[in-house]
Amino acid sequence: MSKNPEFPYLHGFSDDEQKRLIKQALFSEYTVYQNINFSSVKKLLEVGCGVAAQSQILLRRFPQLHLTGIDLSDRQLATAEQNLAANPIAQGRYQIKKMDATQMKFEAEEFDGAFLCWVLEHVPEPKKVLNEVRRVLRPGSSIYITEVMNSSFFLDPYSPNTWKYWMAFNDYQYDQTGDPFIGAKLGNLLMQSGYKDIETTVKTWHLDNRHPQQRKEMIDYWTELLLSAADSLVASQYVDQDTVDGMKHEMSKVARDPDAVFFYSFIQAKAKV
Repeated sequence: MSKNPEFPYLHGFSDDEQKRLIKQALFSEYTVYQNINFSSVKKLLEVGCGVAAQSQILLRRFPQLHLTGIDLSDRQLATAEQNLAANPIAQGRYQIKKMDATQMKFEAEEFDGAFLCWVLEHVPEPKKVLNEVRRVLRPGSSIYITEVMNSSFFLDPYSPNTWKYWMAFNDYQYDQTGDPFIGAKLGNLLMQSGYKDIETTVKTWHLDNRHPQQRKEMIDYWTELLLSAADSLVASQYVDQDTVDGMKHEMSKVARDPDAVFFYSFIQAKAKV
């Protein structure tokens, strides 16, 4: 299916989507940040800061650092500025800039740490981004990248509309020059870009009868994630409204099922310059 230039970003930039990004960051904070250590970093670069959902967590967790966030979306950057300006923890500790991550207007070796989270999946040329990040990092600096691996998604009971929707979700992202499977490729990309001491970790949410409340919360959260792409998918004719409605019904039913199973893995990479 051909690309639709009207919908270059899978999730859109609505107010609801911006709120979802904040909720997503907090919801996944424990799992994402379990192994991230920026305790010795003074100047951190965040690529694809969006609405500053992750930025606020970084500033809270690592009170010694100053954060520079870059993004290409004027709307996301305006919201990021509002969110950070309203957060007492962030005062005097950040700057937000509109910038192309493949051509950053920073001097070489300007930062001593870098953070990317759910960003490279949306980037047409992730290797260019990683090359440019390496250029602006000082020798010995650490980079942490957290990314999707969408082929890992499993849901039980079987939900045919949800699977159809999920395939379309990934097809759309791939056709828009993103990569819904980029997590598994991070090791290769970092090697090709000249990083060293590369480590990758598989992070997994596996929820069943052992954790019924967490399972319901995860399925509710995942429903919001799926629905965030519905307008784009319908407008681009990747799915019809009946499939969207069927997916919503199935996800609601699975959330109430006493024997439901939810499984999803993503990848986190760490490397040094």
